[in-house]
Amino acid sequence: MSQPANTAARRIVDTLVMNGIDRVFCVPGESYLAVLDALADVRDRIQVIACRHEAGAANMAEAYGKLTGKPGVCMVTRGPGATHAAIGVHTAHQDSTPMILFVGQIALTDRGRGAFQEVDYREVFGGLAKWATELESPERTVEVVERAFATALQGRMGPVVIALPEDILHADGGPAPIRPVTPAKAALDPAFVEQVRARLSKAERPLLVLGGSGWTDAATTAIGDWAERIGLPVALSFRRKDLISNDRPNYAGDLGLGPNPKLVQRVKDADLILTIGARLGENPTLGYTLLTRARTAEVLIHIHPGPEELGRVWPTLMGAAADCSLAAMALAGIDPGRDWTAEAATAHADYRAFIQPVTVTGAVNMSEVIRHLAEVLPADAILTNGAGNFAAWLHRFHRHRARRTQLAPTSGAMGYGYPAAIAAKSVHPERDVICIAGDGDYLMTGQEIATAVQYGINVVVVVVDNGTYGTIRMHQEGHYPGAERVMATDLVNPDFVKYAEAFGAFGIRCETTADFPAALKAARSAGRPALVHLITSAEDIAPGRTITGLRGG
Repeated sequence: MSQPANTAARRIVDTLVMNGIDRVFCVPGESYLAVLDALADVRDRIQVIACRHEAGAANMAEAYGKLTGKPGVCMVTRGPGATHAAIGVHTAHQDSTPMILFVGQIALTDRGRGAFQEVDYREVFGGLAKWATELESPERTVEVVERAFATALQGRMGPVVIALPEDILHADGGPAPIRPVTPAKAALDPAFVEQVRARLSKAERPLLVLGGSGWTDAATTAIGDWAERIGLPVALSFRRKDLISNDRPNYAGDLGLGPNPKLVQRVKDADLILTIGARLGENPTLGYTLLTRARTAEVLIHIHPGPEELGRVWPTLMGAAADCSLAAMALAGIDPGRDWTAEAATAHADYRAFIQPVTVTGAVNMSEVIRHLAEVLPADAILTNGAGNFAAWLHRFHRHRARRTQLAPTSGAMGYGYPAAIAAKSVHPERDVICIAGDGDYLMTGQEIATAVQYGINVVVVVVDNGTYGTIRMHQEGHYPGAERVMATDLVNPDFVKYAEAFGAFGIRCETTADFPAALKAARSAGRPALVHLITSAEDIAPGRTITGLRGG
């Protein structure tokens, strides 16, 4: 029997529908059965994707937020369900991704008793989310959920957590939503734009750095065309390589882990660094060593939607709190009266040289494997990954040529890539979606292959199997060299082909570079979720690095 039309549970769903949410990722729980029941009445407008683990569900929601610009919605049950989902909230926070996590909660009447699975979500998620709250007045349901949308989308985007006491969900939910939430966005002062023009007109070695979230396609096209027209070299921040085409003649590369040394030098030599959206955090600045506070005070123009990020680490020459897209559109209209085309050509040539294949010791050359992806995949193919040294090959050698083609966690979260791929393919079933995952990385959320099979979400995952937690092994060998010092990094893996087949997916094994094109083709044409088990050598730990070299042997 369906519940009354005006319960708090139904008002939650009404507000999701009003705000254009077309997918909810969840692991069902008895603590929010009323919301699940309300979702049953809008199944023609909201698809509910039930996952096999809350970490998978939360990662899918985060990826949905990255891909669409709308808050990704995840629903989990109380206690263990919420703490499992915390990884997705952390990633959304670090990656500035709009997301709303709804958590079933004990009844208000039982609060403070140490009830079954009781957690204070304001306390637990207070440092991870932009806002963590609990629905305590059912008549204010729409108000709270609309505030969640506004909070997730305004300023520096991020996650919101709402706990839902199960007794509240059955109460009168108050008034219905009237219209979708329209997030407030700040624009640049025209006087600031003129100051940027004046500074650029005097610069000899300027550099444009783009990053962050909240970008529209129109804005990235406009800022990309403008920079290309005046020959302004462009660098992209860590795991934001899809903001502009990497084939643009002024593209200089990305700032992240293992960056091009020539790009590093270009940043150091720049006499003006115009940064939009990027926070210039630890990874893009090589552990806060690429820049100095004295230097940024002389050369950094920093534009970011979150005013709290301006001056947080780096003093600025000029700073402004503004929406990335509005700022880019404003700046794309200025004429600095200068042209740095020669500088841009050199920067792009340096980038092209850096992405040429390298030699390896094993039978699989990951630089050649990744290069093949760019050769055979459409420009709009979406590439996803989690964390591990395998990702260094992807980030260095793959050329992103279109927007919204990279889903990768700046938080460095293992297990992110495969759920992200499922979310992406569910949104864009017509596009190729390829996940590149390490062996340790994949098995953190690999059970979501059951979700892919259940819903017919035909993603392809390439499991790069070197039998080790590669990143940790690299640091271990570097800091404590010697084979006898290896500790807790060796892995014994399953036969991943049989693993995939056990779920009803397609699996194929690949042991050489030459065999990869055929294996990828078979996986892409399988007509069902597919896995390529790619056997690599732990010796080839990262581009230009070997275990032997780390040991000094």
